[in-house]
Amino acid sequence: MKVLAIDPGYDRLGVAIMEYQNGKEVILFSSCVETDKTTELNDRLFEIGKIVAELIQEHQPDTVAIETLFFNKNIKTAIGVAQARGIILYLAKQAGCKLYEFGPQEIKVAVTGYGNSDKPAVFDMIKRLIPSVPQKALDDEYDAIAVGITCLAQFGRTK
Repeated sequence: MKVLAIDPGYDRLGVAIMEYQNGKEVILFSSCVETDKTTELNDRLFEIGKIVAELIQEHQPDTVAIETLFFNKNIKTAIGVAQARGIILYLAKQAGCKLYEFGPQEIKVAVTGYGNSDKPAVFDMIKRLIPSVPQKALDDEYDAIAVGITCLAQFGRTK
């Protein structure tokens, strides 16, 4: 299984291409894509769509794993993230990828074994599980890697 793991957003989009090889999770590519804050939302969403389409074309994943929408107090932000997720879900289905969605607590359990872990604990465990994780990765990139670890742990070890 080759998974495109995504921490969705329209401001910053965390992405990771991962596989399970030789008994461990391996990062083939990861990044945090930032859109221009001075452009309108529709243009930023279009940019997210182009980037995800390019990643699917270049890396040919058979699976897309994405974090579910986490509601916070900022409704405007939540709506924008929901729109970005919609574009990503559409592109995944269009490419014929299997699609898995994971909630924040489910991801924390998969990575650390504890559903109420804080971000530093999750990031520390990611570094232990995958020593090759980029040193200067932003939070969103780490979050995408955590989504990938979750997907591979649950579904990727049989292939």
